[in-house]
Amino acid sequence: MTEKICCLWFLLFCVSLGRSQEIKGIIVEESGTAIPGVSILNLKTGSGTTSESQGEFQIENIEFPAQLEFSILGYQNLVRTFRKPNDSITITLVREVDMLSEVLLRSSNISQQVRQTPAAVGIISSEDLKRKDNFNLVQNFNYVPGVYVNQGALNTNKINIRGIGSRSQYSTNRIKAYFNGIPITTAEGELTIDDFDPETIDRIEIFKGPVSSVFGAGLGGAINLYTPEFRTERRSVEGGFSYGSFNTRKYTAGISYVKDSLDLNFRYSKLESDGYRENGNYDRLGMTTQAGFLNKKGNRWNLFYSHINLKAYIPSSLNEDDFLNEPEKAAFSWNQAAGYESYSRNILGLSYDQDLSENWQNLSSIFYNSRDGYEPRPFDILDEERQSVGLRSRFNHQLKLLSIPSEISFGTELIWEFYDVWNYENLYEEIEERRSLQGDLINSNSQNRNYLNFFAQLNLDPTEKLHIEAGLNFNSTSYDLEDNFMEDDIDQSGDYSFDPVLSPRLGISYTAFPEKTFYASVSHGFSTPSVAETLTPEGLINTDLKTETGLNYEVGFKGSWLERRLYTELSLYSIQIRNLLVARRVGQDQYVGVNAGKADHNGIEFTSTYTSYFTGGWQLDLFLNSNFNFFTFDRFVDLGENYSGNELPGVPDYMITPGLELGFRNANLNLNYQAFGEMPLNDANSRYTDAYQLLNLRLGYEKEVLSGLALNLNFGINNILDENYAASVVTNAVGFGGSDPRYYYPGEPRNYYGGVSLRYDF
Repeated sequence: MTEKICCLWFLLFCVSLGRSQEIKGIIVEESGTAIPGVSILNLKTGSGTTSESQGEFQIENIEFPAQLEFSILGYQNLVRTFRKPNDSITITLVREVDMLSEVLLRSSNISQQVRQTPAAVGIISSEDLKRKDNFNLVQNFNYVPGVYVNQGALNTNKINIRGIGSRSQYSTNRIKAYFNGIPITTAEGELTIDDFDPETIDRIEIFKGPVSSVFGAGLGGAINLYTPEFRTERRSVEGGFSYGSFNTRKYTAGISYVKDSLDLNFRYSKLESDGYRENGNYDRLGMTTQAGFLNKKGNRWNLFYSHINLKAYIPSSLNEDDFLNEPEKAAFSWNQAAGYESYSRNILGLSYDQDLSENWQNLSSIFYNSRDGYEPRPFDILDEERQSVGLRSRFNHQLKLLSIPSEISFGTELIWEFYDVWNYENLYEEIEERRSLQGDLINSNSQNRNYLNFFAQLNLDPTEKLHIEAGLNFNSTSYDLEDNFMEDDIDQSGDYSFDPVLSPRLGISYTAFPEKTFYASVSHGFSTPSVAETLTPEGLINTDLKTETGLNYEVGFKGSWLERRLYTELSLYSIQIRNLLVARRVGQDQYVGVNAGKADHNGIEFTSTYTSYFTGGWQLDLFLNSNFNFFTFDRFVDLGENYSGNELPGVPDYMITPGLELGFRNANLNLNYQAFGEMPLNDANSRYTDAYQLLNLRLGYEKEVLSGLALNLNFGINNILDENYAASVVTNAVGFGGSDPRYYYPGEPRNYYGGVSLRYDF
């Protein structure tokens, strides 16, 4: 009898123990409303479940300790560690709309929330990058107020921020950019970011307007790209395939491993396309590797490496007749020469983030960039090699200044760049085949460029509501040019140093009401001329050329409404440009720089997002972004022509982009509309583009099909209305030999895409 009683008690204990190995609870938002359809993933086993209609969930037979990840569209992912059974857990998720105002900016010298920052900062999240296809990174910038991208092709893009850089001919300049804190803008200010795979990017932070006190030479602003950070335990492999119109194919693969103090992440992508236009083939291979290590003292090492290999043919721009009637054709000479650009590009960086003491921190990095390029063009063949090395170090110190909570940041950024270039004749007209043929050398030179930057910033919080920032930057830029081509009578060799530039900044923000902040700022910015722009038509260095400078005056508002369901931003700014640098065209591929006057960049920017929830797991997200530009020449006289009072070419006079995203559990629909105003094509304002509208649709579905195996499907249509529009323009184009100027890069007609990807967590 005693044995039977013992056995019965043992069985009851086992049953009780089995039942106790579970977690039960409810998932709610901050207001207390239950959230159904939340995916709950056991990071250790890869198994998962979904919350029920009232937000309740239950996981049985779980091994402790356990790490669970809670995720759903529109909310910030949450990872919690549980060390014992519990049947009364309440999980609170924070909405994405809240994140926009509360998110900490990673690129600021002193980390702070978006709402508290007295500056206009555009945020592009990984979810925002899914509004369209996954082929082109920079197309997503056109949703950010104040930012406009001329998209000539996958490899022909130029970005302007608040109109700065709009008069650039074929590339982006006057904007500073970083990838995981590593400078990717060249020492003379040229930037290429369209070759980065959007699926490697977790977040993009765009500081708009002169920000030299933080980032150095960048009159238009600064773009900061970041890859994902995995700090919780994770082991996964993934792969995907996408296909789109014009025989566009993309292959991706990735591996992630995060355990204890080590994290590793590798991504591979291959993009190929026949292109919409003649001579538009595109082939890009990209690889990105990240490694992080947290030592016993809590300090962190980070290693980053990116490799890109590109070959992209160039259809070039069209005159108005071809643009309207045969937009798919390439420019005749570029098609006959089969013109293209190809290059191999590498970025390598090593950083160390350490706490020197309780109130002192330091982040230091060393980096290396290289680019080996070859570009056959109708007028010549360009062969170039660029290498740069540098370091950036920043110290942060928390203190009390006159009993006021404060933080100071200061540091330096140094870049040494070495550039070698050779130009050859292109003999494509002497052969029957449609290709380029390299002829004799016609030019060769070497350039050494030095870029030195010192920066400092002080943040003060006199009260809980008042925040003050003061910044100062000192920059020195110089180069030496060695002419290696002795067959002509021109010796371009020489040294040149631009006058040092001191750039101050002052910003104030005040939280007048809960979660509603007003701000004002004044900041100085500058951009130095490129080496080519400093050369006269005779090939000599123009020592009278001055650095282009600007002052930015800005006021704005950032606030949340309706229990944080609605977030809005409004900014009004005026940028006064002095010593306006004009690239005057004196040949098919020859430009000289002149300081031609002043320009006023005045504008209004508005951002809003709204989220609503419905019974049954439905969620609706709305956004509306817009800007209205009033960019004019204040005083501009060039070659005897007076353009004072005219509009600046190359940027639309307005942008309005409303959109909605409708989600239900694992599925979502994204519908967005983009409207752009007309823009002048030249300084004389004698020609304008037409205003245009784009309507885009994307459908997505994600589901865990097996334990640890997640399936993702997507399908989309770009330019549903099949609009015929100029996606990019060449400002102040010149027609040679009596031909009509080739201003226009036609945009793609209605096109389709779809993709599938799998991720396995083990």
